[in-house]
Amino acid sequence: MTGLKILIRRKRGRYSVLGNDYVILYIEINVFALVLIGIIRYKTRGLTEMVAQKNFAMCIDSQMLFYISDTLYVMIKCGVLPHSTFFIMLTKELYFFATAVMCFFWFLYFEYIQDSPFVESRRRMRLSSALVWIMVALLLINPFNGMLFYVDADGIYRRGPLFIIQYVLSYLYIFTTSFRALKGVFDKGKQSKREMLIRLSVFPVLPACAGIGQFIYPQLPLACMVISLSTLVMYLQWIEQMISVDPLTRLNNRKQLAYYYEHTVQNMEDDAVYLLIIDVNKFKKINDMYGHIEGDEALMRVAEALRKGCAKYPYRANIARYGGDEFVILVKADNDEMVEELKGRINKELSRLNEKAGAPYELTISTGAARVVHDKDMHELINRADKLMYKEKNGEP
Repeated sequence: MTGLKILIRRKRGRYSVLGNDYVILYIEINVFALVLIGIIRYKTRGLTEMVAQKNFAMCIDSQMLFYISDTLYVMIKCGVLPHSTFFIMLTKELYFFATAVMCFFWFLYFEYIQDSPFVESRRRMRLSSALVWIMVALLLINPFNGMLFYVDADGIYRRGPLFIIQYVLSYLYIFTTSFRALKGVFDKGKQSKREMLIRLSVFPVLPACAGIGQFIYPQLPLACMVISLSTLVMYLQWIEQMISVDPLTRLNNRKQLAYYYEHTVQNMEDDAVYLLIIDVNKFKKINDMYGHIEGDEALMRVAEALRKGCAKYPYRANIARYGGDEFVILVKADNDEMVEELKGRINKELSRLNEKAGAPYELTISTGAARVVHDKDMHELINRADKLMYKEKNGEP
């Protein structure tokens, strides 16, 4: 047999296989995809404390159900497993249920990665699951009316008149989060996340297009193959993020700061670039009086103030947690006055956030700024900024 030939004939309402190259290939691709995401799922055990990563794990779990149901359906359809109307319906019910759940958790995962205000509201998150519940209701009713799909008197699977609704409900999640990421690419307040947002705007579309392709050509195992490879890419990006991002504040860590500094020095030309070092005032007292959990909350508020304070700054700011209660901002500025304005904006934002949190203590920071020069390494510059920061902390002019 040459190439891929689908040689299936119907016999007494069943499919019997004359040539099985197609069946073997389809199953091999799906099994490979299943093993691949199974390995990823195993590797993510114990690494899912963050809500975003819990959603990532749920994406993988629903994908596994998606692959298994799709594989079993093909095996029944092509005669590898005994034909059964009940099991054909069951596998397709599970297939479309898994599709909806998978798209929902991808939606939540991408919204968390984007730091979207959407996920800050539990009510909005619960409302966003409405499409999944609608899908569940339709799938429960479907065996009785066949409006989505059914098995005819000859035992052949058929699409119902409302079949496309399953794709519409599921893919609304994908295209919504993709559009929101694309919108963020052009938001001046999110320039520090621009590269990530570009990836997020493109990534969901590829599996969705593969799913649409399989809708048009159901005999091709496009969805499982593309989804598994896309999941692998996201997993690798997740690992890279874990290496370069501080887990508490979700800012860059010291390793990533060093990379940004080297890149900035090499490409700064005649631009004026400043390094700001920020230290939380009386942080030890906060830890001692209110405990380490409250201390962590304080650090997260400082990190959020740095993000929001830099959001509307005209140039991209690289923000990192340097260690303990110290943070660093690497940013371009036209003059010293711009740096002072940025410091004032951050202080104002921190005061607002602390008041909003109802913290029983004052949360303030001291900042020292030093201009980056070509012949100074990062540690020398941090030492200079550190001295200026302690002058501010001690109230020295």
